[in-house]
Amino acid sequence: MQDTKKAARAWTRQQTRQGWRAAWPVMLLGLAGTAAAVGQAGCLAVVLGAVLAGRAVPLHAVGVFAWRAALRVGLGFASYLRSFEAGAAGRSRLRADIVARLLAAGPSLLRTRHSGELASVAVDEVEAVDGLFSRWVPAASLAVAAPLLVALVAVAVDPVAAAILAGAGLLVPVGQALAGVGAAAASRGQFLALARLQARFLDRVRGIATIVLAGRADDEARALAIAADELRARTMRVLRVAFISSAMLDAAMASALIALVVRYRHALALHAGSPVTALFLLLLVPEFFAPLRGFAAAYQDRLHATGAAEAIMQVPPRPAAPLQKPAIRTVEAHGVSVAFQAVKFTWDASRGPALDGLSFVLPAGEMLVLAGPSGSGKSTVIELLLGFVRPDSGRILLNGMDISEIVPEALSKLTAWIGQQPTLFAGSIRQNIRFARPEATDAETEEAAKLAGVAEFAAALPGGLETPIGEGGHGISGGQAQRVAIARAFLKNAPLLLLDEPTSHLDPATELAVLASLRRLAVGRTVVMASHSAAAHAFGGRRLDLREGKAVVARGAA
Repeated sequence: MQDTKKAARAWTRQQTRQGWRAAWPVMLLGLAGTAAAVGQAGCLAVVLGAVLAGRAVPLHAVGVFAWRAALRVGLGFASYLRSFEAGAAGRSRLRADIVARLLAAGPSLLRTRHSGELASVAVDEVEAVDGLFSRWVPAASLAVAAPLLVALVAVAVDPVAAAILAGAGLLVPVGQALAGVGAAAASRGQFLALARLQARFLDRVRGIATIVLAGRADDEARALAIAADELRARTMRVLRVAFISSAMLDAAMASALIALVVRYRHALALHAGSPVTALFLLLLVPEFFAPLRGFAAAYQDRLHATGAAEAIMQVPPRPAAPLQKPAIRTVEAHGVSVAFQAVKFTWDASRGPALDGLSFVLPAGEMLVLAGPSGSGKSTVIELLLGFVRPDSGRILLNGMDISEIVPEALSKLTAWIGQQPTLFAGSIRQNIRFARPEATDAETEEAAKLAGVAEFAAALPGGLETPIGEGGHGISGGQAQRVAIARAFLKNAPLLLLDEPTSHLDPATELAVLASLRRLAVGRTVVMASHSAAAHAFGGRRLDLREGKAVVARGAA
């Protein structure tokens, strides 16, 4: 636990250094605003001094005060814009890194991490780090530079008053340190409660039909209410700590004001001479503490970022680039051979190996049907060929080249994959097909739709290929959704085709129609199909039976 906290603090410091380049203009604008505020304080002291002494109000001082006020407003607005840009740049960089790490980890990560939790990391935790880039980084520098500027002005006027300001200012970091321990712990608890609530809510939404049929809707609603109440309580705990931190700052500011009033009590009396000096120093007190107040508010952002860092660091890092780049090798576009050489892979050590020394050779342009009971390793073979996971030992060769030496982008171009439930997005059927190759022309997209049989059912729809469908293929049947996935594969035209239970959950008539489309797609390609279906086993090609991750039978087409 202690090591995790140290790593989170180190991560926060690293992000702070990376965010400085975008944040330094904010610090300079803030420093210019402080200088304008000091000028305002001088003008206001002259005006108030004249009023207390019974003299006429100097209009030139009022005019200077007005234009410095306008300048300060402009500087504040520019600082706000720059802060937003710094935060947006930091969030964009961080979120791009997290998404790249998630993509590098592949779907296998979902075996150990809940998708709702991962979504929380990529969205909520990154949003929580926004304040680190937009407020904390410039505020941390401004909290030193701006009070120092005010203190130097105060030294020129009255060294004793400057010492009073400096002494009161030193109370602020002490109070922040005391409040920081509780704030960090409260922030971590808040993020944990948020991640749990999101994961629970997503699970219940996915299984809402089962919950209703089982008569558990009221029980699950109460459980969600308890989780939401836990999040509310933890959020209020964070706010209480923040208020304590703010109170420490107010106490320090009040101490400085009281000390200065005591020092200049005679000068501030109505019968005394010009109280301009005393008024000027009193008006400097808010300006001295204003950057420290901003620092106190931003300190909470830093603590939030440290709390979010623990969740962000749990996302697996991207694999390190090899020290020496392998020689560039060409993979023939017209076909890809596949070879497994004593491949071993384990998902969970307690459940034994998923593949245990599997070996086979599939020449280019041929088909292999993987058969066997659930858990025999069929889907693991597909995931290894997709590059989502790497074998624990052994080698996987594509045209004689080790799959680990092929960059992910090149491997993606070599392979087309069709699973049990195709991933479809909200949009038109044409857009979903073109997802495989966005640069494809309309003619190429329509040809792919025709070859996959999409054009047949799309002709009966109101908009044809332009007919909109919902997320997950809402609005079309399972067989039609699978045809859209086949059309994608036609459009991509990859030499290696991977099929993972492509006809699962389809009725026999629809299954035969989909298999007919797959036969057209398989022509001239290397195909690896994992399936329980008897109809799929009659598809053609060789068959490899798997049991407990080992090949037990290999024979020709059925």
